[in-house]
Amino acid sequence: MTRDPTPPRDVVVAIDVGGTGMKCAVVDAAGNVVHTERHATGATRGPEAVVGTILDVAAGLARQARAGGDRLIAAGIAVPGVIDEANGVAVWSANVGFRDVPLRHLLQERLGVPATLGHDVRAGGLAEARLGAGREFDHVLVVPIGTGIAAAHVVHGKAFAGAHGAAGEIGHIIVRPGGRPCGCGAAGCLEAEASASAIGKAYTARTGRPATAADVVRHAGTGDPDAVAVWAEAIDALADGLRTGLTLYDPEVIVIGGGLAEAGEALLGPLDKALAGKLTFQYRPAMVRAALGDAAGCLGAALLALSIVDAEPAVEDETLVATPAERLKASDRLVEEQP
Repeated sequence: MTRDPTPPRDVVVAIDVGGTGMKCAVVDAAGNVVHTERHATGATRGPEAVVGTILDVAAGLARQARAGGDRLIAAGIAVPGVIDEANGVAVWSANVGFRDVPLRHLLQERLGVPATLGHDVRAGGLAEARLGAGREFDHVLVVPIGTGIAAAHVVHGKAFAGAHGAAGEIGHIIVRPGGRPCGCGAAGCLEAEASASAIGKAYTARTGRPATAADVVRHAGTGDPDAVAVWAEAIDALADGLRTGLTLYDPEVIVIGGGLAEAGEALLGPLDKALAGKLTFQYRPAMVRAALGDAAGCLGAALLALSIVDAEPAVEDETLVATPAERLKASDRLVEEQP
């Protein structure tokens, strides 16, 4: 009998849990995406049901890997909210209803391999810094702007969580004292003034016409004076928030991601100019658009998993850093599930 000369690959399971969907993958130790799936989170079913789904999906990915002859060596999961990364506990997450859920322990128990738990924004920021738009820089500030605003500070390939797992909440810097109420309980936070949802609400309040941030960008491009005014106000507030962020972190580059980054140069151009006009002693960082899209969190979870077994991929390898998001999308197998 001829022996198969190809040894089994070492692989990790990676899951990025969002409020509505989960992006999942099997990734090998070189950073190659072997298999992907997408599942509904089903948050309306309650946190226990969501945990059950996460564990079932992880077990299914593990079976998929092992059936292909691969060797599962670790698992990584990224979730939103306040995360105790040191102890692997999802302390609080409004989107999925988590309260003190020991996800790392549950995942290790189910799969029988080491596991790690990370914050979704920090995991995505880690991937952008190591594999995406920030990969040529040592000090990277990744700022996703969508329904909310957060940030990940990545230095030499490591994302910092802070003493209590709440680092990077740049969306709750107050940029307009006494301004719009924020979900955190304060008023005038960057998130309340300039997130994608805030931009749409500001236009609706001004005109009485429902709109999304994408609508505002489009209307501004046609010269709609209300849209132009709302967009300018949002850009100015974002520049104020980023000025505080770069004053604190002194990054070489700011990577702008999230849904608002889809505006492209309509966002980056005026935002970069507005930020430059507010600087005094600070060094002006480069400003670029995120490269990985919605694949970032899942790729970040894979990086976290690889890191706990000392098998992180070498980012100098051009086959790894070129287009990880495209590889993830190219191999994606969509799994539609109803909660």
